[in-house]
Amino acid sequence: MHRTRRPITTAALMLTLAACTSHAAGTTSPTSPASRTIRTAMGPVTLRNTPHRVVVLGTAELDSAVTLGVTPVGATSPDADATPLAYLPEDRTRPIENVGRDKAPDLKKIASLKPDLILGDKHDADRYAALKAIAPTVLTAEPGHRWKQNFLVHAAALNKTREARAVEATYAHRATTIAAALRDGTTANMVRFAEDSKIHIYGRRTYIGTIFADVGLTLPVATSLDVTPNRIKKADADAIFTSTHGNPQKAKVTQTTTSATWRGLKAVAENKVFQVDDDVWCQGIGYTSANQILSDIRSDLTE
Repeated sequence: MHRTRRPITTAALMLTLAACTSHAAGTTSPTSPASRTIRTAMGPVTLRNTPHRVVVLGTAELDSAVTLGVTPVGATSPDADATPLAYLPEDRTRPIENVGRDKAPDLKKIASLKPDLILGDKHDADRYAALKAIAPTVLTAEPGHRWKQNFLVHAAALNKTREARAVEATYAHRATTIAAALRDGTTANMVRFAEDSKIHIYGRRTYIGTIFADVGLTLPVATSLDVTPNRIKKADADAIFTSTHGNPQKAKVTQTTTSATWRGLKAVAENKVFQVDDDVWCQGIGYTSANQILSDIRSDLTE
């Protein structure tokens, strides 16, 4: 009952973002002083120069850096195979050294890269002292519904605030255009099948929830839910977007989507179920992934 998707591409999106980030990576915007104090989740941090060797400790920080034209020297990986997020341009991620799994970075490897800035979030709070002993460290709130505020913190740390405002404006314009093309009151749910957990239905105070709100889609679920296949009725909506993380069989994809309960959902009956890229929708958490999500919503619900 899933509609076949066209492959997700990045070329057009990155050209758009490149127009908004015309300064080369590591340069200082003429209107932005190099010395600045940033409010972070761990208190104020003062940075005196534009960083040139950045290590990022999560996918949100990686998305922000690439969006702003910065190629980190090191990054953690969300999976054991250390594969970079596939939606990001390969020529931008190929040079990046892997520094371990997210939430368990290799501090010795990070130190060996001689970074002049480390970007992370509150998941790294327990190792903050060790990280800031290596290089100035900026931690934000945990990634999720505060992703836009976190992006501005990343931008300030990278000395790319002017470029960040242009990225924000491009996204806002695209979201407004898509919202105008959608039917008022359209409901949508995002369902993630993952091999190591129950089926996840996203609520409003999530990354996906904020993007849906930006285009005028209503999420029926206020608070995120983890459900078993026999409770998948909670996902009912005018449209359902689904992604799979890991092995589909272990994630119970077939078991769920061949059930009578699933077939009885409105979106399934009306052929409004769309498979989407898990890296983009659930792991990226930044403006490059958000713009691709907008493209998916536009092609699936307005074209």
